[in-house]
Amino acid sequence: MKDRLEKTVSYLEKKGFENPEIGIILGTGLGKLIDQIDIEKEISYNHIPHFPTATVEFHQGKFIFGSLGGKKVVVMQGRFHFYEGYSLQDITYPVRIMKELGIQKLLVSNAAGGINKTYKKGDLMLIDDHINLQGGSPLAFKGVSQFGERFVDMLAPYDNEMNTQFKAIAKEHDITLHEGVYASVVGPQLETRAEYRYLGIIGADAVGMSTVPEVIVANHLKLPVSAISVLTDECDPDNLQPVNVEEIIAVASKAEPKLVQLFKSLIKNM
Repeated sequence: MKDRLEKTVSYLEKKGFENPEIGIILGTGLGKLIDQIDIEKEISYNHIPHFPTATVEFHQGKFIFGSLGGKKVVVMQGRFHFYEGYSLQDITYPVRIMKELGIQKLLVSNAAGGINKTYKKGDLMLIDDHINLQGGSPLAFKGVSQFGERFVDMLAPYDNEMNTQFKAIAKEHDITLHEGVYASVVGPQLETRAEYRYLGIIGADAVGMSTVPEVIVANHLKLPVSAISVLTDECDPDNLQPVNVEEIIAVASKAEPKLVQLFKSLIKNM
């Protein structure tokens, strides 16, 4: 992995990805933050050496460098998922790249289903903790100790300082921002009624198919990370409706301005 990382980083630095301060991973249907960025460089994933390629139709698949709120940022417009057939090491490779490029903090977004019955479609949830139900770890590979401590402490995987700032910004702008536990599953199928009940019993407030692998690697790299879910559907097992992917994307798009406001304000205040 070390050789691949060096080649990828060298390529991006030669393309002008120089000294970013903040990394951002944008989830499903959450690409409008790009409109707020003064873009300097933009590269499709399939042009970057050793980089995975996004296969989900509503993920753009671009690595973007520019300025936002007076800070240099590098942005993943579209991420990778376990259900696409990638390994957990592939999925988290971009986090390692962003750290090598120089980022000091990482912000993550995703679209998720609301397990907590007090949550509504279009609400946002600040992730305070998570449950890894993907059946593996992005740190389970030979030589992991070359990149950081093997046995990473996960007592507080999400940065308290950034989370506190997010809550203050949400209050200032009258944005509903729940705080809860995110469960990460493999997918791509959605959950059965029994699985939604199970997730609620074990303490999940929301469920999705991403984020946790990236957060684990961020902690491995001692990179402060904060993540927000846009809740695109209400997963009440007693009143479950058929899945409508178009509606999920539409809800994410409608809620996105609130997420953009939070990210912009946080970055400006850093």
